[in-house]
Amino acid sequence: MISNLLPAGIIATGSYVPPRVLTNLELESMVDTSDEWIRTRTGIIERRIADSDAATSDLALAAARAALESAGVDAADLDLIVIATVTPDMFFPCTASIVQQALAASRAAAFDILVGCTGFVYGLATVGSLIASGAYRCALVLGAEALSKITDWQDRGSCVLFGDAAGAVVMAPVEQGHGILSYSLGNDGSDADALKIPAGGSRMPASEETVAKRLHYLTMNGPEVFKFAVRSMTESAEVAVARAGISMKDIDVVIPHQANLRIIDAAARRLNIPYERFIRNLDRYGNTSAASIPLALDETVREGRIHSGDHILLSSFGAGLSWATMVLRW
Repeated sequence: MISNLLPAGIIATGSYVPPRVLTNLELESMVDTSDEWIRTRTGIIERRIADSDAATSDLALAAARAALESAGVDAADLDLIVIATVTPDMFFPCTASIVQQALAASRAAAFDILVGCTGFVYGLATVGSLIASGAYRCALVLGAEALSKITDWQDRGSCVLFGDAAGAVVMAPVEQGHGILSYSLGNDGSDADALKIPAGGSRMPASEETVAKRLHYLTMNGPEVFKFAVRSMTESAEVAVARAGISMKDIDVVIPHQANLRIIDAAARRLNIPYERFIRNLDRYGNTSAASIPLALDETVREGRIHSGDHILLSSFGAGLSWATMVLRW
């Protein structure tokens, strides 16, 4: 899609998870659920929870510093900082602005992307295009979430799913034939109500009534999201792989959004990619929304499971309902 322009890719990764671990067994004492029920339906065993005084920018800052150190890049040399999140520190200024100041990245433009779980791949596509055009040369792209702050801990169906984390990558021009090869982004607004926070925006501003009705917490129609996830991940992966001019058998590593093990299993079967090529860490972190893919990517890189020349498939789905899949050559 951008092969005739300057090739843009990821040159380093970083991540951060809070030290606090919340296990399924602990959740049994909080809501009407069980370790067996959570494991069999989601594949999740535990998740990380940020401290009560920690915000998304705190998680993002730690991941950003890890990525910059890995890249050997000084924050002062960054041209752009983009953070994908649905849990910003506040409506404005953007969380990327807060991280920019903390990093002393005074040259960098900064903005947030609010697309939900697909936000990180949307960020890669956006920043990759800016680098390909020559507008910027060095950028920091993050997915960071403090989902525990918007989780309804009285809702047994959703509170078992989510965790807090941040992942970051440094993007820059790369060798010809490497970096971003293609992507497929999309949205189906007809199912927007399936995953949302009802109150707190301009449609339903905060009030005593909205707080009393717990409308500031995340709500989800699980069955609808599940069906959409399997379909959209499969179809968008087929589009992105075709646009990259390769076939499914050429994909060396798949890093899917870590939402539900059954979704990953179904996508693997439909795409006919060997299951061992799919990265899975949701058992330890749960669904961390926009942080899920960059967190898994950083762990995979640090484990030495990605090599130069490998074709990497990143595939996500989320609020909107949206989808975002990308093919990169490492």
